Amino acid sequence: MTSEEEGPAVVGAEPHMDLCASPGWDGLVEEEAGPAEQVADDVSSELSALVVPYPELAPIVFFCLKQTTCPRSWCIRMVSISMMVILLNCVTLGMYQPCENIDCSSERCQILQAFDAFIYIFFALEMVVKIVALGIFGRRCYLGDTWNRLDFFIVMAGVVEYSLDLQNINLTAIRTVRVLRPLKAINRVPSMRILVNLLLDTLPMLGNVLLLCFFVFFIFGIIGVQLWAGLLRNRCYPEENFTLSTGVALPAPYYSPDEKDERPFICSLLQDNGIMSCSDVPARRVAGHQCCLEVDDLLHHQALGLVTEPFLNASAVVPGLCVNWNRYYTRCHTGHRNPHKGAINFDNIGYAWIVIFQVITLEGWVEIMYYVMDAHSFYNFIYFILLIIVSTQTHSHTNSHRFMSLF
Repeated sequence: MTSEEEGPAVVGAEPHMDLCASPGWDGLVEEEAGPAEQVADDVSSELSALVVPYPELAPIVFFCLKQTTCPRSWCIRMVSISMMVILLNCVTLGMYQPCENIDCSSERCQILQAFDAFIYIFFALEMVVKIVALGIFGRRCYLGDTWNRLDFFIVMAGVVEYSLDLQNINLTAIRTVRVLRPLKAINRVPSMRILVNLLLDTLPMLGNVLLLCFFVFFIFGIIGVQLWAGLLRNRCYPEENFTLSTGVALPAPYYSPDEKDERPFICSLLQDNGIMSCSDVPARRVAGHQCCLEVDDLLHHQALGLVTEPFLNASAVVPGLCVNWNRYYTRCHTGHRNPHKGAINFDNIGYAWIVIFQVITLEGWVEIMYYVMDAHSFYNFIYFILLIIVSTQTHSHTNSHRFMSLF
């Protein structure tokens, strides 16, 4: 190819234009970039207004206090330092001795009382600070949280307590609210709070299990009332026509192994088939020796005008020289007193449930079973064995259901 052929191609070609070097392009870019930067600045300013240090809290409270505004920012930081005061309150509550500090005259009690006042003031100030930091009403405000409502109740109960103290009114029921103060620690430890909330959420899921427990207790309670109502009142009394001379009386209206009747001798009526009867009442023992005299010996000494004091008060010098009063308790009769100051019986469904609850705890159930076997039948042990087996299985099923509901 010659230079002549190349010439027209060069001449007819469009001239090369350097657009980047064009003097008007830079101005155009600058003119278009100005509004874009302004829009970006507006968006960033709006985002900075929306982004807050604590997203879980309300952005604005009391219509004017933002999270970064003092004193709200100071209050938010102060809320997190109360854990040490809660631990101190646990220590002071454990050191309080109500039996020794009735009048609070000792120096130790006054120091504990001063600590208690300081802790209450701290909790009250903490409540005010949290109200300022979180706000009062609303979903993310102070009273919108259940645990904060518990703190509010504790502080208000303290106000009532100190108000009554100023008027010299001692209301013990209000003072017991102090034991709820350690629960404030749950609201300070997030992991503990999650666990407690999870356990509380699982309670409605246990409704069917609790209903099953209720039916089990109700059925066993009805069986106990139908079989043993009034039987635990059985005691050994003297015969109806049993009389003594003037100045002589039985030591007790019915036979009791001890004076307080803590472990009564429960007998079986004639129509029942219990283990114990009044013929099984042991002989009376004084100073470790068995009494061998009868009431006729006492009457004979009275007729002769001899001293009958050793026979009456069981202070005979000669071992065995005392009247065996127990031999005259020969009639089994339903009395007016149940074992353990009337707490153990099957006279109605309420007391039957109390007995059932004691049996399923596996504490003292053997003694109750012996009472029923003595009064009614030897085969009553089947009732208690079945009750323990069913309650144990129900309890294990409840625990497994609760464990599965956590996951």
